[in-house]
Amino acid sequence: MTMRTLEQLDDHDLMLRFGEGEAEAFELLYQRHRRGLYCYFLRQCSQPMLAEDLYQDVWGRVIAAASQYRPEARFDTWLYRIAHNRLVDHYRRPAMVSVGVEHEAIAPDCGPHDMAEQQQQAQLLRHCLQQLPSPQLEAFMLKEEVGFNAPMVAEVVGASVEATKSRLRYAYQKLRDCVTNKWQEVSRERA
Repeated sequence: MTMRTLEQLDDHDLMLRFGEGEAEAFELLYQRHRRGLYCYFLRQCSQPMLAEDLYQDVWGRVIAAASQYRPEARFDTWLYRIAHNRLVDHYRRPAMVSVGVEHEAIAPDCGPHDMAEQQQQAQLLRHCLQQLPSPQLEAFMLKEEVGFNAPMVAEVVGASVEATKSRLRYAYQKLRDCVTNKWQEVSRERA
């Protein structure tokens, strides 16, 4: 089978082929999901070294499970369920999950004032994300960063769809309130 044909396969088929010993299938799966999975960990723990360790551990678990893999759920849901469980294992001891925001995109034609304002808004968003309780933060990041819908997020985190929708609703509301309040404070300080 050529690489071109492999590229046309969905994730389930690639994982099954990898389980049968086709290394190229794993390479494609890795390419498809590496950025999203790493960002998921980085946003959950904000420590690049820890994010990298957890990220590598999950891929190691995917490799170890290859021969027993059975497509009972979407591959990406299965993958993020492993990632979620790995995070839960890591944070079993009392610790606060914080968020790291990657380099923010700043429009290239911005003037210094606009650039400073965009950086301030990004910093404000980071602050507000850090204020979310970890279940809300995780649901929000899976939806916004990974693109999962509420049922997929629910499956990953092991909660009901209704509980997941509530987490998302509260996360959005808390972020809106926090950003609005903080931006008003910043605006008053400037005046």
